[in-house]
Amino acid sequence: MLFDNLKNYIIAQLRSEDKNDIQFQGTFSEVLQHATTHEEAFFLALALVPHVQPSFFDAIMKEVFPEGGEFPELGGLREGNHRGMLPTAETALYVLAKDDLNYRLHLQQFFTPEHWFYQNNVLLLEEVKEGLPLTSGKLIMPKEIVHLLCYGEQVKPKFGVNFPAKEVSTLMTWNDLVINVSVQNQINQIKLWIKHHKALIEDWEMKKHMLPGYRALFHGPSGTGKTLTATLLGKEFQRAVYRVDLSQVVSKYIGETEQNLEKIFNLAENKNWILLFDEADALFGKRTSTKSSNDRYANQEVSYLLQRIESFQGLVILTTNFKNNIDDAFLRRFNAIIKFSKPTVEERMLLWKKAIPKTMAVNENLLQQMANTYEMTGAQIVSAIVHASLLALEEKSDFLSQQNLLSGVRAEFEKEERHFAPLVESNY
Repeated sequence: MLFDNLKNYIIAQLRSEDKNDIQFQGTFSEVLQHATTHEEAFFLALALVPHVQPSFFDAIMKEVFPEGGEFPELGGLREGNHRGMLPTAETALYVLAKDDLNYRLHLQQFFTPEHWFYQNNVLLLEEVKEGLPLTSGKLIMPKEIVHLLCYGEQVKPKFGVNFPAKEVSTLMTWNDLVINVSVQNQINQIKLWIKHHKALIEDWEMKKHMLPGYRALFHGPSGTGKTLTATLLGKEFQRAVYRVDLSQVVSKYIGETEQNLEKIFNLAENKNWILLFDEADALFGKRTSTKSSNDRYANQEVSYLLQRIESFQGLVILTTNFKNNIDDAFLRRFNAIIKFSKPTVEERMLLWKKAIPKTMAVNENLLQQMANTYEMTGAQIVSAIVHASLLALEEKSDFLSQQNLLSGVRAEFEKEERHFAPLVESNY
């Protein structure tokens, strides 16, 4: 029905017939959760139709102009594998406004950065070569929006060249994260921003005093809960957490790193996503003195990132093992810098107890002695327990023995080439 109405409306407009009874006011509003005007809904329908009816515009041209001919005022183009006509901004402007210059200029405002089409990444205008009219660019509707309008459901972006980031999640809860009080307080500050930042900016009129998003740096040894904290924040506030795959982002070719990152930031804008840059040193490292062209381009990448994360309206979390590796310019702009330390003896004991499978028995005195003796992170403790549990399953035992647990600890020490010393007592 929508496309029949669209077809009738376009034909009527091209023939200058009175068809004011055909209106698109509010179309798509419920699905997009944003009220649409008649003109906005028309632009959306025009951009959507090639994805559903490839011959749509050709059928209209045959009906209105049976003798054929060139009609440059209608715009449109053909490219790639698509055999039908792809609408440009010129197509929409001519159908809606004809030669009404003021109306045409008004409609072109739909493609400014201030319009919700751009801010919500709903409908974009293709970039054109320098010197060509901006309106000759084709209407681009991201495939996620096409799917949403066709099926009424959100589709998550697929990891690949065009989106080098993967969604990460966890089955764990905040109760599984063992951290000190200071870190807890700093994480709570991030939670407060997620809950109240809109009110702070809009109701309290703090927009002119603060940058739009929130930037946090988690630093400390591997396995201390940095990535887990990011995923738990997403889980609590029902926000997707996308971990940027630096191997897919960083390129030796000039400008490609920035282009790869721009794809992520553009798609994430206004999506309430959390962007996670694990081991961020590769991207956010210190700038160096310019001794060669390579140094200059590397510094340009850092400068681009500095500008981009400042303008991003969401939450960006960087993790690193070494805070000193991050460029000072980034450090000054972080809203939170949180140090994740290796767990204390008391914290290690909690980690051992929380990670033991509920179906397995273990001597608590043994756990205490291991917590006292072996300096391990939470991730290492979990790996040691998994190692011991597999041995117990092979033995058809529901008890985690000292021998199996120590075998797991030894394996973790060997990974880091650390000296492993058996427990003095072995009566558990």
